[in-house]
Amino acid sequence: MENLTADHLSRLENPHKDVFENKDINKKFPLETLGKISSGSTPWFSDFANFHAENFIIKGMSSQQKKKFFKDVKHYFWDDPYLFRICSDQIIRRCVYGQEAYDILRACLEGPTGGHHGANFTAKKGIDFMGPFLSSRENMYILVAVDYLSKWVEAKALSTNDARVVVKFLKSLFAQFGTPRAIISERRTHFCNDKFAKVMSTYGVTHRLATAYHPQTSGQVEVLNRGLKHILERTIGENRTSWSEKLKDALWAFKTAYKTPIGCTPYKLVYEKSCHLPIELEHKAYWALKHVNFDLKTTGDH
Repeated sequence: MENLTADHLSRLENPHKDVFENKDINKKFPLETLGKISSGSTPWFSDFANFHAENFIIKGMSSQQKKKFFKDVKHYFWDDPYLFRICSDQIIRRCVYGQEAYDILRACLEGPTGGHHGANFTAKKGIDFMGPFLSSRENMYILVAVDYLSKWVEAKALSTNDARVVVKFLKSLFAQFGTPRAIISERRTHFCNDKFAKVMSTYGVTHRLATAYHPQTSGQVEVLNRGLKHILERTIGENRTSWSEKLKDALWAFKTAYKTPIGCTPYKLVYEKSCHLPIELEHKAYWALKHVNFDLKTTGDH
């Protein structure tokens, strides 16, 4: 069936032929103001600041605008000379704008880790080498890192103790737990070199050196080294050359052991939950009794 209407319309003369110009499609969006951050001199929070500082309300607002204004303004407060906002997560944040806002964003996002630091329990770490030991799968050293608050331990068996393996270990540590604020080490060549300093600078981490006059700065690492060595000795038994294979088992035992200074295990402090073994998950009733400090042997006999 022929479409007579369409054929007829196609034959009509276009009265606007000379009115509209033929233009090519512009792939670039011409309206640059959309999506653009305002660069004006007036802060975005000026109305809220004027209200809290001078009890001044902007004129000309509609009833709906006033309703929204008073709903939003209650989340702000003035502490001369700054305006602060009480956010939904109950954290108080200072209101910023202009160049200061750009500087903050740049500082947070331009680093290799995006400025997303770990939680407070990863704020300070100690690092040290153990060894040399008997060769185990060509490994003779253990590089140990301990968190000063949570007592969390990371360790790796290595064949050498040079700057290259230290840098590689730190990058792996940062990728897993985030960048700490400071790393404490002794004054040894594998920690005091250009490669180590470059990594510290790149990730924004402060390098602090332990001194003989202040043994507390590296004391936790020394205590941990002794504890880890003791666990390894009991794990490997008479086969002294198998220590590199048993290192992960020793680390697991250390992380899940109760620590008196923190009142729990490092595992629970880091992951905010207890580490249950499969047998404990299988026998839930038995675990419940253990949790409330029942005498398990006496309870089992009954």
